[in-house]
Amino acid sequence: MSHPDLHLAQGAGIATLTISRPARRNALTLPMWQALPGLFETLSADASLRCVVLRGAGEQAFSAGADIAAFATERGTEERERAYHDALVSAFLAIERCAHPVVAALSGHALGGGCGLALMCDFRVGGPGTRMGIPARNLGLFYPHEGLDALLRIAGEAVAMEMLVEGRTYSGAEALERRLLTRLVPDEAVQAEALALARRIAEGAPLANRFHKRALRALRGPLPITAADRAELEEFPRSADFREAVAAFNEKRKPVFQGR
Repeated sequence: MSHPDLHLAQGAGIATLTISRPARRNALTLPMWQALPGLFETLSADASLRCVVLRGAGEQAFSAGADIAAFATERGTEERERAYHDALVSAFLAIERCAHPVVAALSGHALGGGCGLALMCDFRVGGPGTRMGIPARNLGLFYPHEGLDALLRIAGEAVAMEMLVEGRTYSGAEALERRLLTRLVPDEAVQAEALALARRIAEGAPLANRFHKRALRALRGPLPITAADRAELEEFPRSADFREAVAAFNEKRKPVFQGR
């Protein structure tokens, strides 16, 4: 499955996948979320590849996450919410489980689901102008366990609480300090450094790189999530707070949350 706003280029053992909706800060629609797993599964099965680079078009954003303006048609019913959740989680896991190392080139904003995509990558290159955050609380959203696991594993509970509960968005320097970024370079060098990193990875033994990525993931083990935990995640779309937050976003005003 492909999508016109997801551009794939390959050469010299490196695949570059570009999220290309710069006018919307590379925010993803449901069809884009649905297309990502198939793209990464195809890349994963390509033994000629050595590394994958994930980037956003332009310099303003890696990805602002989900396209909230599309929620009116993409979400709102139980069936739609299940399809959206499945697509989001499948996209996250397809990146995490990709056989090849994945490098995220984080120019500009990496927010919400965009931050989640970056955290699923094995390397994250950013600059001082990079902004990383998960403003789920501003929309009354429940962030999926798979995304929370990556955040907790990479940055720890204190940072996770700052991002999710306090609503902190970090600059590139702050993100590096909190291990959200693996490398900080000047803003104008982010894309070049991500590609240079991919080339260095590609110089290594691909079987060893694939084994070590797979082994490190296996050592973490499965998520300790019960069916009840997953069922709770499906509750937020029924809340008045979620409906109010979406309406406030579309009306360009601050939401008023009631806790119901």
